[in-house]
Amino acid sequence: MKRTYVLDTNVILYSPSSIMTFGNNDVVIPEVVLEELDGFKKDKSDLGANARHAARILDRLRGEGKLSIGIKLPGGGTLRVESNHYDEDIPITWDKMKPDNRIIQVCKALKNSGEDVYLITKDIFERIKADTVDINVEDFYEKVVPEYDSQYTGRTEIYISNENLQKFYEKKYLKVEEIDYYSEKYESYSLPQLEVNQFIIMHSIDNPRQSALGRYDGENIVNLKYRDCSLLGITPKNVGQKFMLECLCTTADKAPLVIVKGPAGTAKTLFSLAAGLHKIIEEESSEYRRILVCRPNVTMEEEIGFLPGTEQEKIAPFMRPIYDNLQILIDSDESERYKDEKELDDKINELFQRRIITTEAVAYLRGRSIVKNWVIIDEAQNLTPKQVKSIVTRVGEGTKLILIGDPDQIDQPFLDSRSNGLCYASEKMKGSHLCYQVTLKYDECERSKLAYEGARRL
Repeated sequence: MKRTYVLDTNVILYSPSSIMTFGNNDVVIPEVVLEELDGFKKDKSDLGANARHAARILDRLRGEGKLSIGIKLPGGGTLRVESNHYDEDIPITWDKMKPDNRIIQVCKALKNSGEDVYLITKDIFERIKADTVDINVEDFYEKVVPEYDSQYTGRTEIYISNENLQKFYEKKYLKVEEIDYYSEKYESYSLPQLEVNQFIIMHSIDNPRQSALGRYDGENIVNLKYRDCSLLGITPKNVGQKFMLECLCTTADKAPLVIVKGPAGTAKTLFSLAAGLHKIIEEESSEYRRILVCRPNVTMEEEIGFLPGTEQEKIAPFMRPIYDNLQILIDSDESERYKDEKELDDKINELFQRRIITTEAVAYLRGRSIVKNWVIIDEAQNLTPKQVKSIVTRVGEGTKLILIGDPDQIDQPFLDSRSNGLCYASEKMKGSHLCYQVTLKYDECERSKLAYEGARRL
């Protein structure tokens, strides 16, 4: 049976091309959605760009017929704008002038007229309200990845013979075709199915307490080069951090993209800053010109132009987590670190004054070509897939791009663990020779005992 899909404003703002994705079913846009889209047309954010894109799509379709009657879509269905059904009953306490309620009112009227109606919205509360009046309702995903628990982690554990483990210790590599590994999940031996640059924990079948760490380079399982490195006094305390260190310390020509997912307290930002500062200050090499730190919740969907001060002063409040990590890196002696707060602040300010570290809003990366920079995108779980693509394609020669974030702490209202840019990039870049990635675990939280307990329980 042909369905009628009623689109909410947020779906079109999330993906203007959503109008064309429902096959041979009918698509309905309530007139209040057009009014809301019109309110975004001058917006300078991605929402404004998407509103204007949607307007161009509708204007082009308008030339093929009348939107009030219905226009044939390429998939076989029709598109129409609905401006009727103001008399349809909805709960008496609902304000009919509110756009969400008006959209539900249209859905209810179409259903009562015999159509198989589905409301498509990314607004959770609207989905709940629609369900209370017996309207079928669904979320919309344009670029979706598997559920978080099934997503690629960049790491795996295998059990191999003690003979092969000793061979790895001696040669520093193992040919994949030479080994079979034991899968606890399937209780059988088989050839491992590995992705390029996937990290591996190899346990001895004879003695599981004996293990080795490696990385699959596409042909062999090779030894980690940087597992025991110290960066400004910061050393890895667990396996996940050793994998992360390998990602960060590998040169930009081999690993220009690094993706690190994991819960709060696993030192993602700390290690990313430490590795960059080590490269620029400690090694005194010309490999990177500076560290560029960006966060997506800074003017990604909000305009900060009306706030007082310079660009750096405007975004400074959003960069406080960066300052917190720099305090640790500037003085690794915990007992002495905070005895002279002014001296500590002066050292950090010097890094910014000398432009060793710069901070920017993610929105300002558009249109640039970033060469020989150490770029950290913090809180990347708040990016959309489209925004991640625009950032990755800004990377020029010699730049290392590091995407870090926690998919359990998404602040953007229309993103979740399956549709955010961080997880999207992780899945799509899986197996790329140019991408190193790892997902840290809850038991690898090193911030404090309370942070670990909170990340695990809450």
